[in-house]
Amino acid sequence: MSTYESFKSQFKGDLITSGHADYQKAIARWACNAERQAKIVAYVKEPSDVALSIAYARDNKLPLAVHCGGHSALGSSSAEDGLVIDLSRYFRTARVDPEAKLVYVGGGALWENVEKAAIEHGLVTIAGTVSHTGVMGLLLGGGFGWLSGLHGLAVDNLVQATMVVPDGRILTASEKENPDLFWAIRGGGSNFGVCVEAVLKLHPQRRTIYTGAAVYSTDILEELISRTEKWWSKGISGKEAMIHVFGPGPDGKPVITIMFMYNGSEAEGRANFKDFLDLKPLVDHTAEMPYENLNALQNPFVDHGEGRYMKGIFFKRPDLPSIKKALDRIVELNTPEVLGNFVLEYIATDKVAEVPKGTMAFSQRGAANSVSMWNWKKDTPENLEHARTSGREIARILADGQVQRGEHNVQGGYGNYDHDTLHVEGEEVVSEDKAAALYGSNYARLQRLKKEYDPDMLFNKWFPIVPA
Repeated sequence: MSTYESFKSQFKGDLITSGHADYQKAIARWACNAERQAKIVAYVKEPSDVALSIAYARDNKLPLAVHCGGHSALGSSSAEDGLVIDLSRYFRTARVDPEAKLVYVGGGALWENVEKAAIEHGLVTIAGTVSHTGVMGLLLGGGFGWLSGLHGLAVDNLVQATMVVPDGRILTASEKENPDLFWAIRGGGSNFGVCVEAVLKLHPQRRTIYTGAAVYSTDILEELISRTEKWWSKGISGKEAMIHVFGPGPDGKPVITIMFMYNGSEAEGRANFKDFLDLKPLVDHTAEMPYENLNALQNPFVDHGEGRYMKGIFFKRPDLPSIKKALDRIVELNTPEVLGNFVLEYIATDKVAEVPKGTMAFSQRGAANSVSMWNWKKDTPENLEHARTSGREIARILADGQVQRGEHNVQGGYGNYDHDTLHVEGEEVVSEDKAAALYGSNYARLQRLKKEYDPDMLFNKWFPIVPA
């Protein structure tokens, strides 16, 4: 068994323990309820440090987690009395090759690092909807973004990854090298080791776009959903997208906030969204602005340090009765301590859905995302439980609306939005194996690969896959 002294003598980065001045900062997370008292935070400096950390954790039977951006409200990047491999200090890099249209992303990078580096060359990749999210968590869990209608998911744009796998080997994963591992990590999250570098495709992008938020009274709800259904059902292009947010405004009264995106000029965007802008917003902050502002729109509302809970559900079509019911219930469920809303993302799904089933581990394609989001300042078990119960109730209302519309009864949501996925048929919980519910028909192959790469389940923080 390796000792801490021998581990420390070989480690090239920084090791932080509870007595260190930086300890509280090292264990802090986006969601304060995801914070755990780690025994060691290992700021790795190179891949060999990652391998050393894995070996030390294994030898000393320490729980193991990987921290990149720390956006998991579940606590996937934290380890109580365990070891955290932290990539945020020395791997927060993004290097662009403009001629090859590729970006080489360090394992600790945030999406804002990637976007700012790429747009200088008139290029982009798929980058979620919040720019201070870590790249690797979102990427390996799928990666829906504003431009998914044009370029698919973040994981669809992954060309190659450098992985430190549980036995300490440093492997390249691509279509040509270790293709089984490449298949598994594209959707398998952190189940197969630590991604220290990802290479992503880049696409040409105009420097400015029409975007921003407009706030509406709830009086327009019925007309908004009618116009949205008409717009959505005609088949929207990848150049346009909207996100609808339903919840309390600053005065506590319910409002509807719409975030618009049109990949063109302000004149083009306003013309494209005329039906919605004609609904006379109370406030209109939309304008033509730099592309990199797009993924920063929500940043002020999802800043670090508060309690967070998310519950996702897929949907096919907007359903007025369930949206109205959910909005009414949101008003009742909000308290001075715990605030919640729900979000519907209208981003074209055709490009995402055209990837054949089984191409990679990620399988959640062909539907749009909704999510109920809750936050609170005082981190107590009571606040967390209220948020969890409320989030599940809102998700259930929205899911029931899809059933009434004749859509498939999808109980769970996108893995990066939904940590409560269960395998449900009708009203019966068939299995509480969350990974089985998430991966569906891909799960058996993932179990076989888990047995090959991580039979001892060292990596078990994000939808843990049980070896076959």
